[in-house]
Amino acid sequence: MDEKNKFYVTTAIDYPNAEPHIGHAYQKIIADVLARWNRILGKDVWFLTGTDEHGKKIQEAAEKQGKKPKEFVDEVSKKFKEAWKVLNIEPSRFIRTTDKDHEKLVKEVIQKCSDKGDIYKGEYEGLYCTGCEAYYTEKDLEDGCCPLHKKPVEKLKEESYFFKLSKYQKFLLDLYEKHPEFIQPKERRNEIINRVKEGLRDLSISRTSFNWGIPFPLDKKHITYVWFDALFNYYSGAGKNHEYWPANLHLLGKDNSWFHCVYWPAFLKSVGFKLPKTVFVHGFLSFNGQKISKSLGNAISPKVLVEKYGADAVRYFVCRQFPFAEGNDGDFDESALVDRYNNELANKLGNLVSRVSGLIEKNGVESCELITGKQKELLEKYIGKIKSSDKVYFKGNLVPAKTREGFTGRISLILENPGNLSEIDFLKGTD
Repeated sequence: MDEKNKFYVTTAIDYPNAEPHIGHAYQKIIADVLARWNRILGKDVWFLTGTDEHGKKIQEAAEKQGKKPKEFVDEVSKKFKEAWKVLNIEPSRFIRTTDKDHEKLVKEVIQKCSDKGDIYKGEYEGLYCTGCEAYYTEKDLEDGCCPLHKKPVEKLKEESYFFKLSKYQKFLLDLYEKHPEFIQPKERRNEIINRVKEGLRDLSISRTSFNWGIPFPLDKKHITYVWFDALFNYYSGAGKNHEYWPANLHLLGKDNSWFHCVYWPAFLKSVGFKLPKTVFVHGFLSFNGQKISKSLGNAISPKVLVEKYGADAVRYFVCRQFPFAEGNDGDFDESALVDRYNNELANKLGNLVSRVSGLIEKNGVESCELITGKQKELLEKYIGKIKSSDKVYFKGNLVPAKTREGFTGRISLILENPGNLSEIDFLKGTD
């Protein structure tokens, strides 16, 4: 495959322990926009999203409903697919970590890491957050609770197989220095670098305290740690024969940055696979200042929003409103959506389309080459604005995507003063 003509974009795969909310949709909408833009540019595009279906959290959620884990994830994963369809999000593949080809790959890469001497057996004791599926140290906690989920952690002790993450500290620091584009934006890269410099501990990659996961190929008493399993979805889902690998762009929230910026490249290096070009870390969507989250009970259904405003309005609002490219958080306010919908889409863009289509029907359209004088200057001004915004914000293939500024640049002729368009008499060809 021609690497220069390929664009492979991924999102984080979602944990289907509850129904999707607008925070999940935020990332998927941006990824879908990137995929569509690159197709317009003539790229061979592959867009991957899906669900992360193993782990203790899934097992517990299924047990609460009196269901088997596979039955439970089948039901909830379907709801994610339906939500993305309603939002006109069109992935090339919707991957599930229960897919047979993915399970097969995970077992193979564990064996490869073991053959390289990067896996050993030991015992792990630590503070575990089921919500994150991750261990924490005392200094990481806030009042004894997980800093993300705000819930008490468990003290666990179990036999485990470990990946020699500490072995890859120098490799990772060299990667960040030589390829600053690997982690974006800059603030997130600096956070990762500073933390890696403090030292890396070997990583527990198997579990015995629950049984819902991919069987660990080195020991039948163990199952595979969910993050080792989940991260390899990007490779197993990269086309029928992995032909789209390496990824051009991983999109993910800041709560997943450590796993993707540290564990993932170390795993890939161990196995001998190429590294992705860019891991782009965006902020959270909040609601009244709190992260939108299933666990916090403030989730907003994207399907409900689409029923009220339509898919295009929700997609437009997400791209127009929030500071995605800067990696900052954005506060979701439905009244702001209504304002954008009425002021920009209906009053400005909608009225313009109505006026222009009416004039075309009445007068027909002459060649734009007939436009002269001040009208030509005005038209060239707006065309220049659009081209300028393309160069500054889209950078050839929208990596990273300054979607909010890009949208503003492309529709500036409407947002700034739609009345000016009436001065361009392109419908009659007269000056």
